Amino acid sequence: MRALKILFVSPEVEPFVKVGGLADMVGALPKELAKLGHDVRIVCPAYGTVKRIGEWHARPEPLGVEVGPATAWARTWETVLPGTAVPAYFIENNDFFSRPEVYTSPWGSCEDNDLRFAFFSRAALTLCQQLGWTPDVVHGHDWSVGLVPMMLNTTLRATPLGQTASVFTIHNLEHQGYSPSRVVNYARLPWSEFLRDGLVSDGMVNLMRTGLYQSTKLTTVSPTYAGEIRTADGGFGLDGVLRFRAGDLVGIVNGIDDESWDPARDRALPANYSAADLAGKAHCKAKLQERFGLEVNPAIPLFGVVSRLAAQKGLDLLAEALPGILDGMKVQFVLLGNGDSRLENTFNWANQAYRGSFGAHIGFDGGLARLIQGGSDFFVMPSRSEPCGLTQMYAMRYGTLPIVRATGGLVDTVENYVEGQERGTGFVFNDATASALTNSIGWACATYYDRPRELAGLQQRAMAVDFSWRHSAPQYVDLYRWAVERRTGVYPG
Repeated sequence: MRALKILFVSPEVEPFVKVGGLADMVGALPKELAKLGHDVRIVCPAYGTVKRIGEWHARPEPLGVEVGPATAWARTWETVLPGTAVPAYFIENNDFFSRPEVYTSPWGSCEDNDLRFAFFSRAALTLCQQLGWTPDVVHGHDWSVGLVPMMLNTTLRATPLGQTASVFTIHNLEHQGYSPSRVVNYARLPWSEFLRDGLVSDGMVNLMRTGLYQSTKLTTVSPTYAGEIRTADGGFGLDGVLRFRAGDLVGIVNGIDDESWDPARDRALPANYSAADLAGKAHCKAKLQERFGLEVNPAIPLFGVVSRLAAQKGLDLLAEALPGILDGMKVQFVLLGNGDSRLENTFNWANQAYRGSFGAHIGFDGGLARLIQGGSDFFVMPSRSEPCGLTQMYAMRYGTLPIVRATGGLVDTVENYVEGQERGTGFVFNDATASALTNSIGWACATYYDRPRELAGLQQRAMAVDFSWRHSAPQYVDLYRWAVERRTGVYPG
């Protein structure tokens, strides 16, 4: 079959700019697609905080972007994804992207997310025309680029880009990009399309909803999440749209970059190890205990948390359960994260009240996150909602057994332990309650102390699971081909 030309249009891409797991996907999937022989390119805004890794070159010609009352101008920087030949283009415009934030709060001083990302969406497609490179598929990511499919379907329909299919990935349906209706005129899009599909409500445009209606094909980041978002409880008001588009919606589990996340080669770890030789993991555990001021004791089970501190992540459940766990079980906990100020205060309090058993670092530190993955015995993710999740996959690769709630991608990646059988890669609980979390942690603790051979089997099975993009990338290629066939009437064989 012939190689495809695929353009990723994304607000984030690892390692240049990252807010969440979206960046990890956009930084990893194109590498695997390129290995399969496809021509893959990435476009992202050049924010003020973007990391200029490797060699960057400014394209000599300015980019004229047809938005608003007159042509706006941008400069395009070109580099490659590290370790690959995959081109990455960054759109520079000081009016929109010189500030450090990736996403500005709609209640903040810069209420222009709609204009910023409308400009970026149009610029990404204009760049293709300037390059003389027409992709078979544009792959957009989340609400910020929800206007891209409509641009392809309307104002660009009579151009070579009019034959380009669109694939739109939902990373987190909770964030939808409500924007003033001014964005329609600014993006030079026809009002008739927005009125026909009911995309304008009370003077506001929902950018996520626009992408869901207008894209050729839809994906989300796990099969279970694809089902959850089609329900009233999980659809955040868009479940009707997603049921309408259900035939075009596919759930594909995210992969991980298993070259970067490899305990045998990870330079952030004080000692490396593998499933065949776990001695280095014991050394990592001792260093982690030391780092957080805990008793350095290999016999005590150590539970790790790396997370945004938010109710969606279930960290309020952990805060409620923590005193009973630490008072009633011989365990240790370490936590890294920031977010909700009340949760930050709670975990800072626990840091003082349970000194020697609990340690918290409020903030984020990439090296410390890897040490927690490598040095912990268990990894706690009590999420109320988790579209896919990556940290549970990192944990399993590092021999750290996940304790997760049965939701989204956590269900699709963690197999529940069955006592007395050679099954399971972690511990799964159902109810989003502090008591259910406590019981699951108690189950893990009992397994650690009472069934060490079964625990070792769990660890070996977890480390053996292949979560690389080698499994998911071919599924995306199939979807791209279906999208091209739907768009053009010809299967790209």
